Amino acid sequence: MSALSILEEDIEFAENPEPRCPCVLLLDTSGSMQGAAIHALNEGLRAFKDDLMRDSLASRRVEIAIVTFNSQVEVVQDFVTADGFTPTGLRANGSTYMGGAVQMALDMIHARKSRYRENGIAYYRPWVFLITDGEPQGEAPEVVQEAARRIREEEESKRVAFFAVGVENANMTKLADLSVRAPIKLKGLNFVELFVWLSRSTQAVSHSQVGDQVALPPPTGWAAV
Repeated sequence: MSALSILEEDIEFAENPEPRCPCVLLLDTSGSMQGAAIHALNEGLRAFKDDLMRDSLASRRVEIAIVTFNSQVEVVQDFVTADGFTPTGLRANGSTYMGGAVQMALDMIHARKSRYRENGIAYYRPWVFLITDGEPQGEAPEVVQEAARRIREEEESKRVAFFAVGVENANMTKLADLSVRAPIKLKGLNFVELFVWLSRSTQAVSHSQVGDQVALPPPTGWAAV
């Protein structure tokens, strides 16, 4: 981060000292997501923003970052509170560098926690939310293995909660190898319902006390049985 960006962020923390609930969205934008899937994903992101903004407390506490992955891994949105989040249209092409994306997300969370501590900001357990219609492709197997190892380590230490959602033809067995939690299969292209659920879940967390156990709403309406 540049000195100016750090200063601006320090000011934002001073103006909004609310505890933060950081959530990294790991979004597959590989070629297989072209067409209806990427369109539905973009619609879902807009629904996520709209629903969060209906909750004034969550809009100041929930922080969103977006990492996309295809033949490269890109941070398209660094951490920002929901009231400053503006979804941009994502496009699909290329391969599926999923392992590298996971590692990028975990690195971002580690750095974000440091910024919270520097500014005296409390924080909830961060979320990483992976959405993919495939499986890791185009990168060395060791990258994916290291990503899975890091997820297990972060989950066991309760430093991160990692969720994986498989779309249409996603390899659910591969996702199960990557994630400690059982991956969830998306019903059709119900991205709007998925992101409304994610919004309500992060709202529930943001209304709790830091460190509390929070019961999440069941994934009805969007999860395939």
